[in-house]
Amino acid sequence: MRVTEEAYTEISRHAQDAFPDECCGVIFSDGRSDHAHRLKNMQNKLHALDPQTYPRTAEIAYAMDPLELEAVIRQAQSNGQELKAFYHSHPNHDAYFSAEDKAFACPFGEPIYPDTAQIVISIYNRTVKIIRAFAWSPEESDFVEVPIDRL
Repeated sequence: MRVTEEAYTEISRHAQDAFPDECCGVIFSDGRSDHAHRLKNMQNKLHALDPQTYPRTAEIAYAMDPLELEAVIRQAQSNGQELKAFYHSHPNHDAYFSAEDKAFACPFGEPIYPDTAQIVISIYNRTVKIIRAFAWSPEESDFVEVPIDRL
């Protein structure tokens, strides 16, 4: 997984700005450069509306607005960009691909975007500790960690 320094810096900033809540967003590429796009984490809103169905707050979960995500993807595609990665942060936790992360990426058992990486940012006290990338492995029917290189 390769990502430009600008996109890497932006997702790190987003994690810092959202702390202590999780941030979430997407990275698009036009083949020459990458662009990180912040999305709203609506987990606290969902939790407030229905705490039984959504028991977790934004400090330990994220939820992207599907309509916002669809609009952002459509706009990027109309500008010749492709969806490269989803990203989110784990405040005060390691950067791992959790069961909840997999459920988001694979709501029907298979990933909706199998060629799109999943990036997780570990952040403690507004300091990014590590950023890891995960890609779908059809052989393992799971996401596996892949190296993330900054360009």
